[in-house]
Amino acid sequence: MGREALLIENLRKSYGNLTAVDGISFKVEKGEIFGLLGPNGAGKTTTIKSIIGLLRPDSGEVRLLGRRMPDKNVLGKVGYMPQELALYLNLTVEENLKFYSGMYGISGELFEKRKKEILEFVGLERFKKRLVGELSGGLQRRASLACALLHEPEFVILDEPTVGVDPHLRASFWGHFRELSEGGVTILLTTHYMDEAINCDRVAIMSEGRIVTVSAPQQLIEETHSKNLEEAVLKLTGYTEGRK
Repeated sequence: MGREALLIENLRKSYGNLTAVDGISFKVEKGEIFGLLGPNGAGKTTTIKSIIGLLRPDSGEVRLLGRRMPDKNVLGKVGYMPQELALYLNLTVEENLKFYSGMYGISGELFEKRKKEILEFVGLERFKKRLVGELSGGLQRRASLACALLHEPEFVILDEPTVGVDPHLRASFWGHFRELSEGGVTILLTTHYMDEAINCDRVAIMSEGRIVTVSAPQQLIEETHSKNLEEAVLKLTGYTEGRK
């Protein structure tokens, strides 16, 4: 598979008469920050869930880290941060990390080492004894990111990782993402914030279950003669002035 960390070919998924993903194909290179962009209902989350095996596609192929999915042997190399908060609110940050460490087979001194590293990485060291349910939304997102990164995954999937967090924290998150990428970790993410999507190496624009185009953000801006990435995405998905 060469430099490809993810290869999707002709992926299709329907729910009754609704076609959520309509024969899409794209690839993500190793160490790349790749954005999956588009309006609500475009098929982004369905695509992500198909990649990690939470949904079984109707047809097509997903190859993740060289293995055809679904493949449970690959999941230990993948970190997943969903849109919804997948943490126990009545447990502390530290206890949630302990729970996830059991899922990944991390224990003893290795767990203590990774816990310390990841809490420092996401800036949660002083909140580790706090119940997740008592944290602000932004701190909860940090805790969710910590759990997704605890086992040092090779491929990280982030579904709206910065939703509901303030601009300062969003900038902090992107600093983490770039650091991971520079260390060889591949990142696939979705976001509605075009001012941060500009930081992706490449983006795929989705609309009505299809891939409109795949390119570097700045290239899309230039090709569509747009002022910024938001305007480019609106043009490519058939929207003008917020209306279809």
